[in-house]
Amino acid sequence: MGVVILPAMSPVHIDSEIGTLASVLVHAPGRELKAVTPGNRRDYLYDDIIDLEIAQREHRRFRAVLERFTDVHEVRTLLEEVLERDEAKAFLLAHIGDQLPSGPFYAGLPERPVEELVAMLVEGTEHERGPIAQAVNEVGFAFPPLPNLFFPRDIGMVLGDRVIVGSMRYGVRWTEELLIKTLFRFHPLLSNGGILYDGSDERRHNFTLEGGDVHRLRNDLVVVGYSERTSPSAIDLLCDTLFETGVATDVLVVVMPRAPTAIHLDMVFSQVSREQCAIFPPYFLGPQRRAILHRRKGQDSVREMPGFFEALRELDLPLDPIFAGGRERASQEREQWSSACNFLAVRPGVVISYRRNDATHAEFAKAGFRVVPSDAFMSGDDTIDEDDHAVIMVEGGELVRGGGGPRCMTLPLVREDP
Repeated sequence: MGVVILPAMSPVHIDSEIGTLASVLVHAPGRELKAVTPGNRRDYLYDDIIDLEIAQREHRRFRAVLERFTDVHEVRTLLEEVLERDEAKAFLLAHIGDQLPSGPFYAGLPERPVEELVAMLVEGTEHERGPIAQAVNEVGFAFPPLPNLFFPRDIGMVLGDRVIVGSMRYGVRWTEELLIKTLFRFHPLLSNGGILYDGSDERRHNFTLEGGDVHRLRNDLVVVGYSERTSPSAIDLLCDTLFETGVATDVLVVVMPRAPTAIHLDMVFSQVSREQCAIFPPYFLGPQRRAILHRRKGQDSVREMPGFFEALRELDLPLDPIFAGGRERASQEREQWSSACNFLAVRPGVVISYRRNDATHAEFAKAGFRVVPSDAFMSGDDTIDEDDHAVIMVEGGELVRGGGGPRCMTLPLVREDP
């Protein structure tokens, strides 16, 4: 798939997982979560039901912590801004029209006020029900509600100054692809050097690619999870594209288990400093460790590596592991379930984590990190100096029910070189 060159200059730029975060995209959970019920939760990729008011309160605190470090932009706000542009609105509606039957509903969309249109797209829009549907209390959607949108990491990725539109594994998220594509194409805050891969146009069922599986560890090195949600064919295409465009020279692939606790690589691994990473130990060390594949630019073959850390050392990026959940298997599994590996770095060695993962934070303390409650940080009672390594703990007991952590809840747009 060729690169789509955009005319605008390119303010987005990501060359690492840990460089100082200068700009980031988030989405506050909203009414779209009300659509998730015990009966349909699996259709919406949920294991549990979220209390919206609590989740919103937790997300506001998370955002407030982020704002101490970086510019924070809201998906919904940027959509409302960009759809004021006639060409952006026409582009989005034309692509939506490819997915919807023609009729009065679609014909009326261009006349909708922008705020109303964005609400319809994000919160969901029910089909008009006929007499039989009403009699049996069936509900269907022209636009599916987007309860996963507060995890924007999956739908968009920035690699260098180029971007990727995710190709979602499940159709319930198709609208998200179009929304992020519209922002990447038309909003000046997300202008870029080209779309490397456009998942919203992908029609092959075995080509899926989600951002939780894509980690840019260095300006020449990308680590990708082959998971339930990211397919081998898409990874091969991604490698070919990265090599052809000079965005990377090496790609490591972690072959993930088919497990509900490991839907993406960032549920079992994230880099947290120049020298350290958080891992779920069973998948990287010992007899249950996962296979690691290495593709290099200019070579047709794939090498299976003896292990993840051996592969990183060979590529001159040695990292020391910090065990999420500590040393006991039971606590490792419990805390991995609550996104203990899913850290967001705001600068090298300063990361955000859910407060509930006590054993993980104890391991971080042993590794030289200060563990700072977000309340103390926000009040100024506990400050983080320039050279500190620190974990800022935010409340996430409700947010975690959505199946992700701080990394999932952010789409970094700009990082400085680490």
